[in-house]
Amino acid sequence: MSANKVLGIIFSNIYDEKIRELTETRTMASVPFGGRYRLIDFVLSNMVNAGINKVGVITKNNYQSLMDHLGSGKPWDLSRKREGLFILPPFSNGNSEYNTRIESLASVNRFFQHSNEDYVFLSDSNYVCNIDCKKMLESHIQTGADVTVAYRFGRIPEKYADTVSYEIDPDGRVRDALVKPNIDGACNYGLPMMIISKKLLLKLVSDCVSRNQYDFERDLIQRNIPNYHFNGYEFPGFFRSICSMNDYFESNMALMQPKVRGELFTPERPIYTKVRDDPPARYGLGSHVSNSLVADGCEIEGDIENCVLFRGVHIGKNSKVSNCVIMQDSQIGQNCRLDYVITDKDVVIKNERSMMGFQSYPVFINKGSIV
Repeated sequence: MSANKVLGIIFSNIYDEKIRELTETRTMASVPFGGRYRLIDFVLSNMVNAGINKVGVITKNNYQSLMDHLGSGKPWDLSRKREGLFILPPFSNGNSEYNTRIESLASVNRFFQHSNEDYVFLSDSNYVCNIDCKKMLESHIQTGADVTVAYRFGRIPEKYADTVSYEIDPDGRVRDALVKPNIDGACNYGLPMMIISKKLLLKLVSDCVSRNQYDFERDLIQRNIPNYHFNGYEFPGFFRSICSMNDYFESNMALMQPKVRGELFTPERPIYTKVRDDPPARYGLGSHVSNSLVADGCEIEGDIENCVLFRGVHIGKNSKVSNCVIMQDSQIGQNCRLDYVITDKDVVIKNERSMMGFQSYPVFINKGSIV
């Protein structure tokens, strides 16, 4: 199947409340990750690498940062006269903005009507993985499925959002689904992405709205499994869902592992992001760096260990920074001691400050704060 027959749809605000510290002034999709990326870079790159050349990003609020990052879509080769990248701002028929995926899909019905694609690839943006969407699309066509859902086999991660456990036949057909199940062992739990024909999606969304049913997992997926051919596509690779600040911290720390980096950043399916022309990182005399990701534009004059440093970060002399995520353009003064700390952008930590969190409860410092 040609991927240009597929329309990509990304939900940018779903689960904002899960990491309210980072989404107070931005969407979940625009949360910084891994030294130079935003969360939306992964799902958007997955779609583009599969040949999908028309993507709509459904927004709700706090999307200025997202728009600044995406721009015209040029880094993803989506800056085009036809097709390309579309920002879909909130539109509601009622008096309040939407809160569910079904409401958001109903609100962009006109966008669907003006799109010529036959299929829709739906995805949230609160996860990190590099999935071959092209193979998932091919599986959808070969099996003759009405809907294809991605899943993985294993234990459901703690605090995993809107969990769906699937009962899947050996041939891949989904027979049943449990929503938010109480399962102790391993199971086939759903990933936040699916493929469905545009015609069927609009029908199911319309049916849900007319019945005042707005739970995507229960009303659109679970209720319709007996009526349509649902197929499962297993993804065994690296996948991390961001559903808490601890998830965010651990997902960044996982990048220290060569195996994880090898699965996320492959030459065959690169992860694209907005380009910022910074000079290479500079390391001062006496500085020491161990097992860390250091982005371009950083100045390191102290010691860092097991850290993710975003672009433009400065670490002062004699400072020791361990197990931290330091976001863009933050300044760490001299003789500081930081351990298990997450700083948002443009944070200034003055000389001789000490802060210590714990692996399961890192300290967070808001954007633009001065300590």
